[in-house]
Amino acid sequence: MTISRRRTTFARRLSTAAALAALGALIAGGPAASAFDPATEAKNFSKTQERETIWGTAQYQAQLRQQGAENAATAIATQAADPERNFIGYHLCATGDDGCAGDVRLYDWEEKGHGIVEPVLFTARSGATISGHVWATKSGPSKRPGVVITNGSVQAPEQLYWFAAQTLAKAGYVVLTSDPQGQGQSDERGEAPDEDEGSPAQTDGRPFYDGTRDALDFFLSTPSNVYKPRISCDSGTSHAPKQNRRVLAGLNAAYNPFWKMLNPQRIGLAGHSFGAAGVSYIGQKDPRVSAIVAWDNLGRPGTSGGLPVKPCPFDPDSHADAPITKPALGMSADYGLTPTPFTADPDPLAKSQSSLAYSAAGVDTGELIIRGGTHYEFSFIPNPGFGGTLRGIDQVAWYTNAWFDKYVKRDSSADKRLLTTRWQNDAAEAAIDPDHDGNLFSFYYRSRLDIKRGSGRFKCEDIRTGCAGMSPNDGWTGSYSYLDVANSPDQ
Repeated sequence: MTISRRRTTFARRLSTAAALAALGALIAGGPAASAFDPATEAKNFSKTQERETIWGTAQYQAQLRQQGAENAATAIATQAADPERNFIGYHLCATGDDGCAGDVRLYDWEEKGHGIVEPVLFTARSGATISGHVWATKSGPSKRPGVVITNGSVQAPEQLYWFAAQTLAKAGYVVLTSDPQGQGQSDERGEAPDEDEGSPAQTDGRPFYDGTRDALDFFLSTPSNVYKPRISCDSGTSHAPKQNRRVLAGLNAAYNPFWKMLNPQRIGLAGHSFGAAGVSYIGQKDPRVSAIVAWDNLGRPGTSGGLPVKPCPFDPDSHADAPITKPALGMSADYGLTPTPFTADPDPLAKSQSSLAYSAAGVDTGELIIRGGTHYEFSFIPNPGFGGTLRGIDQVAWYTNAWFDKYVKRDSSADKRLLTTRWQNDAAEAAIDPDHDGNLFSFYYRSRLDIKRGSGRFKCEDIRTGCAGMSPNDGWTGSYSYLDVANSPDQ
């Protein structure tokens, strides 16, 4: 058993034991709020293990074991061939096996003619080497909007977000996925004198904020405007010499290999967890960004008052608060990072506070909460320690695409997809749900949308029950599946 698998299995046993103990106490007659129903909560909480029906089959497990072994062998060979890099032995997901592999059904995307992808390396402002991929399709317009995705922290390598990258690419976007410094196959440490800048990523925080802007800089680079790292935060050093040296050695990319396709005037940011906090800020701060999607969850437009982020002494303005001006969609779920059953009804507006602040500022926004979902609805982790619902990830892909279609691509038909009723009565959800309820929206928390629509406005404070203006006629035929979209022909 790998270290990753041992850790996640042990974590799952602890969290499951605690959850079952808490739920058992409830059902045995513990105190409850008047409106709270322990039996209903038990069914709702059981949905956190629905995704195991996908990756728990013998066929999927065999494919996962094979892909994990290939990933590990490739990672070890990569580190050996490029000894300047430092990721093996530092990061939980450095070798990309087991729960770090993501959805293995997406790995042969280019080989099977579903799209095109290029691996890239570039130098962060700290001097760390960042590892990523750029995604697109051969077919499509000559110029396309783009999206940069920022990962969550710890067990969150870029493979977990390839579902979003591939569906966005199929929708006509150029997409960059990468591992922030301190995760996956990006370096743990920077270059002297900035070895400690950004490390450890989870306590430093800057890889999810400054790292998002570094990734955006690389994404928008061209042959006439090659990528150049910004000066480091801690010492003010330029690590451009390292970037240039590695480009000359054929290691780093000098610029985005798909630059010809990219329309630099139409850029979106998506991020998960710590990455959601990062894109919530950088999306407002950086004038090159048009719109934001934050996966668990939309944050404030600053670096204070939330997850810990160290300052940037040599560019303090880069961490100053920004006004809310860009449209942003938040998505979250009933249960958080360590799913635990409820013992009372939660505040129905608890997850919507940032979205409500956007509405107060007069900026288009939304907050959609997945029923029975967890923090891992937004990343595909094939391991029992990281449960998720069956259809939540499809809902995430749907609304992420629709939001960017409206505010980045500026496609007027996106309104139909945002105001669809399909996720209130999904057949696949109903088939697996304990009560055959096909509504994916939380009944504990209120999902909302507050957006411009034509010359008017659509505002709904409870998407689960629905509002006037919503319709099943969203322009999509049949059931929606991110896997079907990703694995469709490139045409």
